[in-house]
Amino acid sequence: MGRGSSAPARGAWSVHGVGVGGFAAPKAPLDFGNSGTGCRLAMGAVAGCPIAATFDGDASLRGRPMRRILDPLELMGARVISSGDGGRLPMTLQGARDPLPIVYRTPVASAQIKSAVLLAGLSAPGVTTVIEQEASRDHTELMLAHFGAHIVTMKEGAHGRKISLTGQPELHGAKVIVPADPSSAAFPIVAALIVPESDVTLTDIMTNPLRTGLFTTLREMGASIEESHQRNDAGEPMAQFRVRASQLRGVTVPPERAPSMIDEYLVLAVAAAFAEGVTTMRGLQELRVKESDRLEATAAMLRVNGVEVEISGDDMIVTGKGHVPGGGLVATHMDHRIAMSALVMGTASDAPVRIDDTGFIATSFPDFIPMMRGLGADFT
Repeated sequence: MGRGSSAPARGAWSVHGVGVGGFAAPKAPLDFGNSGTGCRLAMGAVAGCPIAATFDGDASLRGRPMRRILDPLELMGARVISSGDGGRLPMTLQGARDPLPIVYRTPVASAQIKSAVLLAGLSAPGVTTVIEQEASRDHTELMLAHFGAHIVTMKEGAHGRKISLTGQPELHGAKVIVPADPSSAAFPIVAALIVPESDVTLTDIMTNPLRTGLFTTLREMGASIEESHQRNDAGEPMAQFRVRASQLRGVTVPPERAPSMIDEYLVLAVAAAFAEGVTTMRGLQELRVKESDRLEATAAMLRVNGVEVEISGDDMIVTGKGHVPGGGLVATHMDHRIAMSALVMGTASDAPVRIDDTGFIATSFPDFIPMMRGLGADFT
């Protein structure tokens, strides 16, 4: 999808673009491993080009639903040539020769659906519009605007947004500094809160308000999280965090907060297990269609380590007693966030917590174990 420079600096990438709608058909299947986000966004990019591409991934990604992405892309002119059972991977997608701009109302709050439609809409004449009942993370909108696209975001109802993109723009190259991912930062932050006498500083953490639901919730629970050195790059705010061990208490997390922290509920459940009192997390239906059924897997992770937890519909209720007995073996279900959440739990539990597989941690955080060891965690 482009050609890299001959010798980029470590941690830096130089990409030479081919223009809107300029992608060539790949010669081999595109293997996304365990990355649902990467796969679904690339589907949007391919859908706006007159090419065919085959998408594939690991066993976990092959089990994840793709129809919610394909529905709007087919309205724009793309079509599925072949797919696995139930519209799953492996899948060959034929992009639209003449993509159509659409107005699409997302069935759930999903930045992946929105981003796929907007990326396909780059190649469509006229205005492509996405309407969300609940606002999802807006990194795609900010990035497109940073590269010169004309994109307008307006409020829609009490919590939603209406995003309109003018297609066929002349995008220009731009420098981007990528802030630290709040979903990854969540793990050392919760570890610092639950391990006595911890005092940890993290730099350049993204503070986009559509991604900070976990930090809001932890502060409501009594967490000591101080922000400083605020700055902005490519429309994304970031700051330095100082996190210190805290006495946490149970709270109720409202369902409208879910889009801003959907990937963080697993490690929030760990914090809730060490809190005093009941923490109720409402409206977690999206957790059932992630790398695993994260709602059931999170409950199982807590129960096997002696924590009282209940699932009621799409709500999870954790009764914290200030400590976690531990001693359990956690089934990760090939899910990187379950693996990391369980290991964070083990940093402060009465007995060690074991997991059945660490291999999938590399999906999102390959340096997780060495980083946590550097902070004093005893992983064996």
